[in-house]
Amino acid sequence: MVLTGSFANLQNSHNMLEKLISSELAKPLIVAIISMLPISELRGGIPIAITIFKFPVFKAFIICVISNIFIAIPILLFLESITKFLMKSRFSGNLLQRLFERTKSRTGIIEKYKILGLALFVGIPLPITGAWTGSIAASILNMKFKDAIIGICIGVLMAGIIITTLTLFGIWGANTLLH
Repeated sequence: MVLTGSFANLQNSHNMLEKLISSELAKPLIVAIISMLPISELRGGIPIAITIFKFPVFKAFIICVISNIFIAIPILLFLESITKFLMKSRFSGNLLQRLFERTKSRTGIIEKYKILGLALFVGIPLPITGAWTGSIAASILNMKFKDAIIGICIGVLMAGIIITTLTLFGIWGANTLLH
């Protein structure tokens, strides 16, 4: 009897989740969250918004760009404080040290060209580039917040335009992944 009740609760939860995901309010939120995640960023959000959720192009672009820029702000503001705290742990300290070394090894263009270099680093949609890595790099290089956010905004806009164009041409995105 208990197993049947648990199954019914699981089924009810599944039904509620399906309704939530299919609601018109949830779709922009899902796309925004995808655009804020460190690996997918707007490179995942735009194709999903356009090809799966069938958002108008401008709506997809705006939601994803704003969300991707939004996540850079707390990284720029709080990374140093969070890093100091996490470095106290051997495990997280070692992990962060490797992440920062790897990021620092890719920052030559940013060091050389400052805002423009950061914009190019963030804006060219290659693996391990984007607002997250750009924010970490700007923090490691002690860029001024204003300079970093300008470079990241320009870069995110560039990446958004590139990914939107590639998605519309069917070269990049969920429609390619699903077929």
